[in-house]
Amino acid sequence: MKNNVFSLLLWMILIISVKVNAQEEIQKFNKVRLGFNVGYGTQKSFPFDSKDYSYDVWFYKIQINYRLKESKKWSFEVNAEPSYYLAEHQLLNKYYVKPEDGDDYLEKREEFTKKKNINEYVLNLGLITRFKITKTFSTYAIGSVGPMYSDTDTERMNAGFAFSDIFGLGTSFKIDKFLLDFRISIRHVSNLNITLPNNGYNSSNIEIGCTYQL
Repeated sequence: MKNNVFSLLLWMILIISVKVNAQEEIQKFNKVRLGFNVGYGTQKSFPFDSKDYSYDVWFYKIQINYRLKESKKWSFEVNAEPSYYLAEHQLLNKYYVKPEDGDDYLEKREEFTKKKNINEYVLNLGLITRFKITKTFSTYAIGSVGPMYSDTDTERMNAGFAFSDIFGLGTSFKIDKFLLDFRISIRHVSNLNITLPNNGYNSSNIEIGCTYQL
């Protein structure tokens, strides 16, 4: 009889332990959101608008979001954005390429004043600070940086490894487990002088998306 009671107690403890651990894992999992954003950016917009070059870009992002800490009004989140950018670039001011840039500067002027398509493969990692105005509506600020690879040489930056820096402001609207997102941002691309030239590209961006709470 004692052995049966002891065995029953062990089974109850085991079941409770498994249930508690499962609930903890579910709570951790509930902090994760997955989604997709699409957007457009251009250099021909405030605060940039350089007369030397054009840079217009469409981009597509997978959103992976993990909530670190949450209070009644604030939350702090880690965000990862594996992204693809398809940019169209053109040198507008041919005198940007100077004789001191090489004996072939005239050939470079002719090459770079043609429109070029650039494929950029990016992984931005950043932090989101979110303020909840109501239970369904919130605003946030995001800052992120990450490695990228571009496949085309231009007068401003060589193809290869570089970095993508982003700062943005957004609003979100919650519908059940879905979070509809609208964001404006500025972005700078350069390579920390790993290779020259390294003037990089700038763009002002607008994007929309949706994430789902797992």
